[in-house]
Amino acid sequence: MSVSTLSEWIAFYRQQPQQLVAAYQTLDANLSRSDNAWIYIAAHDEIYAQLTTIFQLINSGEKQVNDFPLLGVPFAVKDNIDVAGMPTSAGCPAFTYVPEQDATVVARLKAAGAIAVGKTNLDQFATGLVGTRSPYGAVPNTFHPEYVSGGSSSGSASVVARGLVCFALGTDTAGSGRVPAGFNNIVGLKPTKGWLSAHGVVPACRLNDCVSVFALTVDDAQTVAAVAGGYDPQDPYSRSNPKTAPARFSDKHRLAIPDKLEFFGDKQSEAAFAKTLARLREQGAELVAIDFSDFNALAEQLYNAAWVAERTVAVGEIFKNQPEEMDPTVRGIVANGLNFSACDAWQAEYTRAELSRRINARLAEFDALVVPTSPTIHTIAEMAQEPVRYNSQFGTYTNFTNLADLCALALPGDFRDDGLPAGITLIAPAWHDQALSHFGSAWQSAINLPLGATNIAFPDAAAEKSSADHVRVAVVGAHLRGMPLNHQLTTRSAVFIKEARTADNYRLYALANTQPAKPGLARSEQGQPIALELWDIPLARFGEFVAEIPAPLGIGTLTLDDGTTVKGFICESSALADATDITAWGGWKAWLARHHSA
Repeated sequence: MSVSTLSEWIAFYRQQPQQLVAAYQTLDANLSRSDNAWIYIAAHDEIYAQLTTIFQLINSGEKQVNDFPLLGVPFAVKDNIDVAGMPTSAGCPAFTYVPEQDATVVARLKAAGAIAVGKTNLDQFATGLVGTRSPYGAVPNTFHPEYVSGGSSSGSASVVARGLVCFALGTDTAGSGRVPAGFNNIVGLKPTKGWLSAHGVVPACRLNDCVSVFALTVDDAQTVAAVAGGYDPQDPYSRSNPKTAPARFSDKHRLAIPDKLEFFGDKQSEAAFAKTLARLREQGAELVAIDFSDFNALAEQLYNAAWVAERTVAVGEIFKNQPEEMDPTVRGIVANGLNFSACDAWQAEYTRAELSRRINARLAEFDALVVPTSPTIHTIAEMAQEPVRYNSQFGTYTNFTNLADLCALALPGDFRDDGLPAGITLIAPAWHDQALSHFGSAWQSAINLPLGATNIAFPDAAAEKSSADHVRVAVVGAHLRGMPLNHQLTTRSAVFIKEARTADNYRLYALANTQPAKPGLARSEQGQPIALELWDIPLARFGEFVAEIPAPLGIGTLTLDDGTTVKGFICESSALADATDITAWGGWKAWLARHHSA
């Protein structure tokens, strides 16, 4: 079986796990050590040692096949992230070491059954957005080899786009997890800082580094991030998800766009983004132009202020003792960090904090910001002539993101007329990753492009499921849309999911002496399906919501007509004695309409 999406891989090999050995024999034959996307490809013994660990756990009865959510899934790792026993070079041979332990994210993925098959090429020390600053060679664009692949996570994006692995890990400080996705027609998930641990990652700018995920689909990227993410005490910048963010965008899909879009004269990219904006409007999104000056000012801080000194600190001894071993462009950028003082660094932080506060306040009015992933693209030959200026152009809509503590999702977008990809990126406040992924999944399904550079058709949409960071709640009365208590949901970032019905063993009552009028729902052997609405409320806000529910109402577990269960409103039986049975109306709104018209 060829490598494709996670869901297809897992569906096949959970039924036939014995076929995994043959699958990896085929995969090994498809991986070329002369391919610039790879710095290191795992040997047979390394691959089979990982597979053997899984089979031993299954055969011993300690675990079942279904205990491995990523059973046998092949993945690649950017070569600034540690994989035990595989060399880590960060794109600099003189820096190379062989770690004894996996980075936290790699360890979590392996524990879920995923198989690390190799380390991928990158702009040296993750310094660049181009994919050409590596002694291991430039990584070509997967659609046109004369063009750059984007960086710094160039190799990871390339192997995913060509379907060599199901997903790959990258890193993102200034856009390295997004620009290569945009240039290769794949998904690049740039998570909220601290969600995915950076323990075991060679730092570029520790305060802004994020481990990122490349995949062919949004659903795959989100699945991987959910497995790899989580608080890690070994990473001093790891954070726990406060679980207060909405599960999806508002019904209005209100998106901000820059008031002045810069494409540096690239008419092809400009036209492609215009098509994407038109498509968003056709799908019902409201696009609002906003002043982008604060975003631009913060983006300039990353390389033109004291923040660049973080890279100088990160490179450390190799820059001090063996500067000739570094890529000349990277060395020049790192050397610039010596020009800043501690006073400059503190002032840079004050500036960052002020701009970040204004940016987040501006975005609070919207579901997300939508921008071109990159405003332009260049050939490898052009990049050699203007390595710094063209790299800076690529970061126009990426550099500010981590400084402002935002999350982002790079998505395939309308192609340029010359056949090159021109992706888009959605950007939102920290911890809004789930909402971005929900919208991104729907977007990718609607645009329906082939996956990466594989010519594989986009798969059918996956079944809808709720997030572990949210509680799905069924409401039947005053909390319905348009009803007087609906605000108790919306003010807590709850989002409407869909209309639904209970199973056929419920009865509905209009309670006596309640203001506003409220229904009571009770299970009964003699009942019928009752109309309701499903809402997802952030887990951390669920307790507040429940605390406002007065007796005789409460929250219990309801069974829906499709057999699933959710949390929902129930009523104490003692309150039903003097209530009016309105079951025959099938729902609260239907009864109210009849009652008020009578």
